[in-house]
Amino acid sequence: MNDRERFNATMHYQPRDRSPICDFGFWPETIDGWHRQGLPVWVTGGHDTTHTDKFFGMDLYNGGPSPNVCLYPAFPATVLEDRGDHEVVQQGDGVRVLRKKYMGSIPTHLGHLLVDRDSWNAHYKPKLDPATPGRFPSGPDLDQAIKIWTDPHRSTPCVGWGGSLFGWLRDWMGMENIALVPYDDPAWFEEMVTTLADVIVAMLGRVFATGAKLDAISMWEDMCFNSGPLLSPPFFKKYLVPQYRRITDLARRHGVDVIWVDCDGKIDDLLPLWLEAGVNCMFPLEVGTWQADPVQYRKHYGRELLMMGGFDKHILARSKKDIEHEVHRLTPLVEEGGFIPFADHRVPPDVPLENYMYYLEQARRFWGKNHSSLKPIGKLDAIKENLSPQK
Repeated sequence: MNDRERFNATMHYQPRDRSPICDFGFWPETIDGWHRQGLPVWVTGGHDTTHTDKFFGMDLYNGGPSPNVCLYPAFPATVLEDRGDHEVVQQGDGVRVLRKKYMGSIPTHLGHLLVDRDSWNAHYKPKLDPATPGRFPSGPDLDQAIKIWTDPHRSTPCVGWGGSLFGWLRDWMGMENIALVPYDDPAWFEEMVTTLADVIVAMLGRVFATGAKLDAISMWEDMCFNSGPLLSPPFFKKYLVPQYRRITDLARRHGVDVIWVDCDGKIDDLLPLWLEAGVNCMFPLEVGTWQADPVQYRKHYGRELLMMGGFDKHILARSKKDIEHEVHRLTPLVEEGGFIPFADHRVPPDVPLENYMYYLEQARRFWGKNHSSLKPIGKLDAIKENLSPQK
Protein backbone atom coordinates (compact mmCIF):
# COMPACT_ATOMS: atom_id res chain seq x y z
CA MET A 1 0.00 0.00 0.00
CA ASN A 2 1.13 3.57 -0.56
CA ASP A 3 0.63 6.50 1.85
CA ARG A 4 -2.71 7.45 0.35
CA GLU A 5 -4.16 3.95 0.33
CA ARG A 6 -3.01 3.36 3.90
CA PHE A 7 -4.43 6.69 5.12
CA ASN A 8 -7.83 6.06 3.55
CA ALA A 9 -8.00 2.46 4.77
CA THR A 10 -7.13 3.59 8.29
CA MET A 11 -9.71 6.36 8.34
CA HIS A 12 -12.44 4.00 7.07
CA TYR A 13 -11.64 1.05 9.35
CA GLN A 14 -10.63 -1.05 6.38
CA PRO A 15 -7.89 -3.72 6.21
CA ARG A 16 -4.38 -2.35 5.66
CA ASP A 17 -0.85 -3.65 5.81
CA ARG A 18 0.03 -1.51 8.84
CA SER A 19 -0.70 1.79 10.53
CA PRO A 20 0.68 5.02 9.07
CA ILE A 21 3.79 6.18 10.93
CA CYS A 22 3.60 9.97 11.08
CA ASP A 23 4.44 13.00 13.14
CA PHE A 24 3.18 16.55 13.58
CA GLY A 25 6.49 18.40 13.86
CA PHE A 26 9.19 19.72 16.15
CA TRP A 27 10.18 22.94 17.87
CA PRO A 28 13.13 24.60 16.07
CA GLU A 29 15.07 24.37 19.36
CA THR A 30 14.44 20.64 19.43
CA ILE A 31 16.10 20.14 16.07
CA ASP A 32 18.99 22.46 17.00
CA GLY A 33 19.60 20.46 20.18
CA TRP A 34 19.40 17.20 18.27
CA HIS A 35 22.08 18.42 15.86
CA ARG A 36 24.46 18.28 18.84
CA GLN A 37 23.20 14.77 19.60
CA GLY A 38 23.88 13.31 16.17
CA LEU A 39 21.08 14.53 13.89
CA PRO A 40 22.61 15.57 10.55
CA VAL A 41 22.65 19.33 10.05
CA TRP A 42 20.69 19.09 6.78
CA VAL A 43 17.64 18.01 8.81
CA THR A 44 15.94 21.31 9.65
CA GLY A 45 12.83 21.84 11.75
CA GLY A 46 10.03 24.34 12.23
CA HIS A 47 6.66 24.20 10.47
CA ASP A 48 8.16 22.68 7.31
CA THR A 49 8.59 18.96 8.07
CA THR A 50 10.00 17.99 4.66
CA HIS A 51 13.45 17.14 6.01
CA THR A 52 12.32 15.54 9.25
CA ASP A 53 9.73 13.43 7.42
CA LYS A 54 12.45 12.17 5.10
CA PHE A 55 15.05 11.50 7.79
CA PHE A 56 12.69 9.80 10.24
CA GLY A 57 10.95 7.76 7.55
CA MET A 58 7.49 9.25 8.03
CA ASP A 59 4.40 8.50 5.99
CA LEU A 60 2.58 11.57 4.66
CA TYR A 61 -0.98 12.38 5.69
CA ASN A 62 -1.39 15.96 4.51
CA GLY A 63 -0.50 17.72 1.29
CA GLY A 64 -1.61 19.01 -2.06
CA PRO A 65 -2.30 22.46 -3.52
CA SER A 66 -5.09 24.64 -2.12
CA PRO A 67 -6.45 28.08 -2.98
CA ASN A 68 -6.12 30.93 -0.48
CA VAL A 69 -9.12 31.01 1.88
CA CYS A 70 -7.69 33.61 4.28
CA LEU A 71 -6.90 37.31 4.00
CA TYR A 72 -5.95 38.14 0.41
CA PRO A 73 -3.86 40.03 -0.21
CA ALA A 74 -2.24 39.76 3.20
CA PHE A 75 -1.11 42.86 5.04
CA PRO A 76 2.55 43.70 4.48
CA ALA A 77 4.72 41.95 7.08
CA THR A 78 6.95 44.66 8.51
CA VAL A 79 9.51 44.96 11.33
CA LEU A 80 8.46 48.07 13.22
CA GLU A 81 11.05 48.12 16.02
CA ASP A 82 14.26 46.29 16.97
CA ARG A 83 14.51 45.45 20.69
CA GLY A 84 17.70 43.42 20.76
CA ASP A 85 16.76 39.75 20.96
CA HIS A 86 13.12 40.73 20.31
CA GLU A 87 11.42 42.74 17.59
CA VAL A 88 8.04 44.39 17.11
CA VAL A 89 6.44 43.13 13.91
CA GLN A 90 3.26 43.77 11.99
CA GLN A 91 2.22 40.36 10.73
CA GLY A 92 0.46 39.45 7.53
CA ASP A 93 -2.84 39.31 9.46
CA GLY A 94 -2.48 42.95 10.55
CA VAL A 95 -1.66 42.10 14.18
CA ARG A 96 1.25 43.86 15.88
CA VAL A 97 3.31 41.45 17.99
CA LEU A 98 6.46 41.28 20.07
CA ARG A 99 8.41 38.16 19.12
CA LYS A 100 11.79 36.62 19.68
CA LYS A 101 14.08 36.92 16.70
CA TYR A 102 14.79 33.26 17.29
CA MET A 103 11.27 31.89 17.39
CA GLY A 104 10.55 29.53 20.23
CA SER A 105 7.43 30.82 21.91
CA ILE A 106 4.10 32.31 20.94
CA PRO A 107 4.51 36.04 20.11
CA THR A 108 2.94 38.57 22.48
CA HIS A 109 0.11 40.57 20.91
CA LEU A 110 0.70 44.30 21.30
CA GLY A 111 -2.15 45.69 19.21
CA HIS A 112 -4.89 44.80 16.77
CA LEU A 113 -6.13 46.54 13.65
CA LEU A 114 -9.49 44.77 13.91
CA VAL A 115 -11.32 46.37 16.84
CA ASP A 116 -14.84 47.23 15.65
CA ARG A 117 -17.27 47.13 12.72
CA ASP A 118 -15.60 50.09 11.03
CA SER A 119 -12.16 48.45 11.02
CA TRP A 120 -13.75 45.18 9.87
CA ASN A 121 -15.39 46.91 6.92
CA ALA A 122 -12.36 49.01 6.08
CA HIS A 123 -9.47 46.57 6.47
CA TYR A 124 -10.62 42.96 6.73
CA LYS A 125 -13.85 42.33 4.86
CA PRO A 126 -12.36 43.54 1.54
CA LYS A 127 -9.57 40.97 1.97
CA LEU A 128 -12.16 38.18 2.29
CA ASP A 129 -13.76 38.57 -1.12
CA PRO A 130 -13.86 35.17 -2.87
CA ALA A 131 -13.74 36.91 -6.27
CA THR A 132 -10.39 38.64 -5.70
CA PRO A 133 -8.07 37.74 -8.60
CA GLY A 134 -5.12 35.63 -7.49
CA ARG A 135 -6.93 33.84 -4.70
CA PHE A 136 -7.45 30.76 -6.87
CA PRO A 137 -4.53 29.34 -8.90
CA SER A 138 -4.42 30.11 -12.60
CA GLY A 139 -2.39 29.29 -15.69
CA PRO A 140 0.28 26.58 -15.29
CA ASP A 141 -0.26 26.56 -11.50
CA LEU A 142 -3.90 25.62 -12.00
CA ASP A 143 -2.98 22.99 -14.58
CA GLN A 144 -0.56 21.42 -12.10
CA ALA A 145 -3.09 21.64 -9.25
CA ILE A 146 -5.82 19.96 -11.33
CA LYS A 147 -3.37 17.21 -12.29
CA ILE A 148 -2.80 16.48 -8.58
CA TRP A 149 -6.41 16.93 -7.49
CA THR A 150 -7.77 14.55 -10.13
CA ASP A 151 -4.99 11.93 -10.27
CA PRO A 152 -6.56 8.60 -9.27
CA HIS A 153 -3.10 7.03 -8.92
CA ARG A 154 -1.41 9.60 -6.68
CA SER A 155 0.57 7.98 -3.89
CA THR A 156 0.03 10.53 -1.11
CA PRO A 157 -3.16 12.01 0.38
CA CYS A 158 -4.43 15.28 -1.10
CA VAL A 159 -6.09 17.36 1.62
CA GLY A 160 -8.19 20.46 1.00
CA TRP A 161 -7.67 23.51 3.20
CA GLY A 162 -10.87 24.40 5.07
CA GLY A 163 -9.52 27.42 6.93
CA SER A 164 -10.95 28.69 10.22
CA LEU A 165 -14.21 30.15 11.51
CA PHE A 166 -13.13 31.33 14.96
CA GLY A 167 -9.38 30.90 15.43
CA TRP A 168 -8.46 33.51 12.85
CA LEU A 169 -10.89 36.02 14.34
CA ARG A 170 -9.39 35.38 17.76
CA ASP A 171 -5.94 36.10 16.36
CA TRP A 172 -7.04 39.21 14.45
CA MET A 173 -8.96 40.77 17.36
CA GLY A 174 -7.29 39.36 20.47
CA MET A 175 -8.90 37.14 23.07
CA GLU A 176 -10.62 39.83 25.11
CA ASN A 177 -12.24 41.52 22.10
CA ILE A 178 -13.48 38.34 20.45
CA ALA A 179 -14.89 37.14 23.78
CA LEU A 180 -17.09 40.24 24.03
CA VAL A 181 -18.36 40.51 20.46
CA PRO A 182 -20.95 37.67 20.63
CA TYR A 183 -22.54 39.50 23.58
CA ASP A 184 -22.12 43.11 22.48
CA ASP A 185 -22.84 42.71 18.77
CA PRO A 186 -23.98 39.17 17.89
CA ALA A 187 -25.07 40.22 14.40
CA TRP A 188 -21.55 41.40 13.61
CA PHE A 189 -20.05 38.19 15.05
CA GLU A 190 -22.37 36.16 12.82
CA GLU A 191 -21.42 38.30 9.83
CA MET A 192 -17.70 37.68 10.37
CA VAL A 193 -18.13 33.93 10.81
CA THR A 194 -20.38 33.74 7.75
CA THR A 195 -17.92 35.78 5.68
CA LEU A 196 -15.10 33.36 6.52
CA ALA A 197 -17.32 30.42 5.58
CA ASP A 198 -18.29 32.15 2.32
CA VAL A 199 -14.66 32.24 1.19
CA ILE A 200 -14.00 28.63 2.19
CA VAL A 201 -17.15 27.31 0.49
CA ALA A 202 -16.46 29.32 -2.67
CA MET A 203 -12.85 28.16 -2.98
CA LEU A 204 -13.57 24.51 -2.18
CA GLY A 205 -16.48 24.66 -4.62
CA ARG A 206 -14.10 25.76 -7.37
CA VAL A 207 -11.69 22.97 -6.44
CA PHE A 208 -14.42 20.34 -6.65
CA ALA A 209 -15.65 21.83 -9.93
CA THR A 210 -12.35 20.73 -11.52
CA GLY A 211 -13.26 17.10 -10.79
CA ALA A 212 -11.00 16.99 -7.73
CA LYS A 213 -11.03 13.81 -5.67
CA LEU A 214 -9.73 14.94 -2.29
CA ASP A 215 -8.94 12.55 0.55
CA ALA A 216 -9.79 14.87 3.45
CA ILE A 217 -10.45 18.46 4.50
CA SER A 218 -8.30 20.12 7.16
CA MET A 219 -9.41 23.03 9.36
CA TRP A 220 -7.71 24.99 12.16
CA GLU A 221 -9.27 26.62 15.22
CA ASP A 222 -7.17 26.45 18.43
CA MET A 223 -10.22 27.65 20.37
CA CYS A 224 -9.78 25.73 23.64
CA PHE A 225 -7.42 26.12 26.58
CA ASN A 226 -6.60 23.89 29.54
CA SER A 227 -10.06 23.95 31.11
CA GLY A 228 -12.38 24.25 28.14
CA PRO A 229 -13.43 26.29 25.09
CA LEU A 230 -12.87 29.99 24.44
CA LEU A 231 -16.39 30.29 23.02
CA SER A 232 -19.36 28.96 24.95
CA PRO A 233 -21.02 25.82 23.53
CA PRO A 234 -24.38 27.64 23.04
CA PHE A 235 -22.70 30.33 20.92
CA PHE A 236 -20.69 27.66 19.10
CA LYS A 237 -23.90 25.77 18.29
CA LYS A 238 -25.77 28.90 17.20
CA TYR A 239 -23.14 30.63 15.09
CA LEU A 240 -20.46 28.12 14.09
CA VAL A 241 -22.29 24.82 13.58
CA PRO A 242 -24.43 26.10 10.64
CA GLN A 243 -21.32 27.45 8.89
CA TYR A 244 -19.33 24.26 9.47
CA ARG A 245 -22.26 22.36 7.97
CA ARG A 246 -22.00 24.39 4.75
CA ILE A 247 -18.38 23.26 4.44
CA THR A 248 -18.83 19.64 5.52
CA ASP A 249 -21.99 19.13 3.45
CA LEU A 250 -20.15 20.42 0.37
CA ALA A 251 -17.26 18.05 1.06
CA ARG A 252 -19.51 15.02 1.50
CA ARG A 253 -21.42 15.79 -1.67
CA HIS A 254 -18.09 15.34 -3.42
CA GLY A 255 -17.12 12.15 -1.63
CA VAL A 256 -14.95 13.58 1.16
CA ASP A 257 -15.97 12.17 4.54
CA VAL A 258 -12.79 12.75 6.56
CA ILE A 259 -12.77 16.30 7.93
CA TRP A 260 -10.45 17.21 10.75
CA VAL A 261 -10.03 20.25 12.93
CA ASP A 262 -6.70 21.19 14.47
CA CYS A 263 -7.62 22.40 17.95
CA ASP A 264 -5.36 22.38 20.99
CA GLY A 265 -6.64 22.32 24.56
CA LYS A 266 -9.51 20.59 26.31
CA ILE A 267 -11.99 19.98 23.51
CA ASP A 268 -14.55 17.87 25.41
CA ASP A 269 -17.36 20.46 25.50
CA LEU A 270 -17.10 21.20 21.79
CA LEU A 271 -16.38 17.73 20.48
CA PRO A 272 -20.03 16.59 20.23
CA LEU A 273 -20.89 19.86 18.47
CA TRP A 274 -18.11 19.39 15.93
CA LEU A 275 -19.50 15.93 15.24
CA GLU A 276 -22.96 17.43 14.84
CA ALA A 277 -21.44 19.93 12.40
CA GLY A 278 -19.88 17.15 10.31
CA VAL A 279 -16.30 17.59 11.54
CA ASN A 280 -15.45 14.02 12.46
CA CYS A 281 -11.71 13.95 13.17
CA MET A 282 -9.83 15.60 16.05
CA PHE A 283 -6.21 16.63 15.55
CA PRO A 284 -3.67 16.59 17.21
CA LEU A 285 -5.75 15.36 20.18
CA GLU A 286 -3.66 17.09 22.81
CA VAL A 287 -3.36 15.14 26.08
CA GLY A 288 -2.39 18.09 28.29
CA THR A 289 -2.85 18.53 32.02
CA TRP A 290 -6.52 17.58 31.57
CA GLN A 291 -5.37 14.07 30.56
CA ALA A 292 -7.33 13.57 27.36
CA ASP A 293 -7.16 9.95 26.28
CA PRO A 294 -7.91 8.60 22.78
CA VAL A 295 -8.82 5.22 24.27
CA GLN A 296 -11.56 6.82 26.39
CA TYR A 297 -12.80 8.95 23.49
CA ARG A 298 -13.24 5.81 21.40
CA LYS A 299 -15.19 4.15 24.20
CA HIS A 300 -17.46 7.19 24.47
CA TYR A 301 -17.97 8.12 20.79
CA GLY A 302 -17.31 4.82 19.06
CA ARG A 303 -16.20 4.73 15.44
CA GLU A 304 -17.99 7.98 14.63
CA LEU A 305 -14.94 9.83 15.94
CA LEU A 306 -11.66 9.68 14.00
CA MET A 307 -8.48 10.78 15.76
CA MET A 308 -4.94 11.85 14.97
CA GLY A 309 -2.17 12.49 17.50
CA GLY A 310 -2.96 11.53 21.07
CA PHE A 311 0.50 10.33 22.17
CA ASP A 312 1.51 12.47 25.16
CA LYS A 313 4.62 14.35 23.98
CA HIS A 314 5.86 14.70 27.57
CA ILE A 315 6.29 10.93 27.80
CA LEU A 316 9.02 11.24 25.17
CA ALA A 317 11.19 13.04 27.73
CA ARG A 318 10.75 10.29 30.34
CA SER A 319 12.22 6.78 30.46
CA LYS A 320 12.30 4.27 27.66
CA LYS A 321 10.04 2.06 29.73
CA ASP A 322 7.44 4.86 29.86
CA ILE A 323 7.64 5.28 26.09
CA GLU A 324 7.28 1.55 25.52
CA HIS A 325 4.31 1.34 27.90
CA GLU A 326 2.38 4.10 26.09
CA VAL A 327 3.06 2.61 22.67
CA HIS A 328 1.75 -0.74 23.93
CA ARG A 329 -1.28 0.88 25.60
CA LEU A 330 -2.36 2.56 22.37
CA THR A 331 -1.69 -0.43 20.12
CA PRO A 332 -5.18 -2.04 20.34
CA LEU A 333 -6.75 1.28 19.34
CA VAL A 334 -4.26 1.66 16.51
CA GLU A 335 -5.10 -1.81 15.24
CA GLU A 336 -8.83 -1.07 15.33
CA GLY A 337 -8.36 1.81 12.89
CA GLY A 338 -9.74 5.33 12.71
CA PHE A 339 -6.71 6.53 14.68
CA ILE A 340 -3.29 7.70 13.47
CA PRO A 341 -1.06 8.14 16.53
CA PHE A 342 1.73 10.65 16.88
CA ALA A 343 3.03 13.12 19.47
CA ASP A 344 0.14 15.36 20.50
CA HIS A 345 1.91 18.53 19.38
CA ARG A 346 5.34 19.59 18.19
CA VAL A 347 8.05 17.64 20.00
CA PRO A 348 9.63 19.96 22.63
CA PRO A 349 13.38 20.47 23.20
CA ASP A 350 13.52 18.54 26.49
CA VAL A 351 13.14 15.30 24.51
CA PRO A 352 16.55 13.65 23.90
CA LEU A 353 17.12 12.39 20.38
CA GLU A 354 17.90 8.93 21.77
CA ASN A 355 14.44 8.82 23.32
CA TYR A 356 12.76 9.89 20.11
CA MET A 357 14.63 7.26 18.13
CA TYR A 358 13.53 4.65 20.65
CA TYR A 359 9.92 5.85 20.32
CA LEU A 360 10.20 5.42 16.54
CA GLU A 361 11.63 1.95 16.99
CA GLN A 362 8.69 0.95 19.18
CA ALA A 363 6.10 2.64 16.94
CA ARG A 364 7.47 0.95 13.84
CA ARG A 365 7.54 -2.40 15.61
CA PHE A 366 4.07 -2.38 17.15
CA TRP A 367 2.09 0.03 14.96
CA GLY A 368 4.06 -0.51 11.76
CA LYS A 369 4.54 -4.27 12.37
CA ASN A 370 8.11 -3.87 11.06
CA HIS A 371 6.51 -4.13 7.65
CA SER A 372 8.70 -4.06 4.55
CA SER A 373 6.85 -0.92 3.38
CA LEU A 374 8.24 1.18 6.25
CA LYS A 375 10.40 3.97 4.92
CA PRO A 376 14.09 3.93 5.89
CA ILE A 377 15.39 6.08 8.74
CA GLY A 378 18.51 8.15 8.14
CA LYS A 379 21.82 7.53 9.84
CA LEU A 380 22.94 9.67 12.76
CA ASP A 381 26.24 11.53 12.83
CA ALA A 382 28.76 11.10 15.62
CA ILE A 383 27.35 12.35 18.93
CA LYS A 384 28.73 15.76 19.85
CA GLU A 385 27.03 16.12 23.21
CA ASN A 386 26.21 13.61 25.93
CA LEU A 387 22.56 14.09 26.82
CA SER A 388 21.57 10.55 27.70
CA PRO A 389 17.92 9.89 28.59
CA GLN A 390 16.78 8.13 31.71
CA LYS A 391 17.21 4.37 31.65
